[in-house]
Amino acid sequence: MRSSRVFKVARIALLAALAVTVVGAVVMGLWNWLMPPITGWHAISWLQAMALLVLCRILFGGHRGPAGRWRQHWQQRFESMSLEERERFRDGLRRCWRRSESAPPVQS
Repeated sequence: MRSSRVFKVARIALLAALAVTVVGAVVMGLWNWLMPPITGWHAISWLQAMALLVLCRILFGGHRGPAGRWRQHWQQRFESMSLEERERFRDGLRRCWRRSESAPPVQS
């Protein structure tokens, strides 16, 4: 029984390593095929492609930390509101945006 568990863990680790390798190769291939001819930027290595993937995940999503929980919280709260409550909520957000747009620029 223990050997089958070790086999499953090793199999999952091998598949994860294979997936990471393939995804990195795909990103590297797409970058090297598209970006140098279009923009004149240099080609990248596999390691740079992996770093680019990590950076994109950090900047554009995929992180399900506290922000993900807050989004679920507000989505559930918004869905439980009546139509009148939703409209008041939207009006409050609009007022907040107008105030921030009309605020004087911050001088440094």
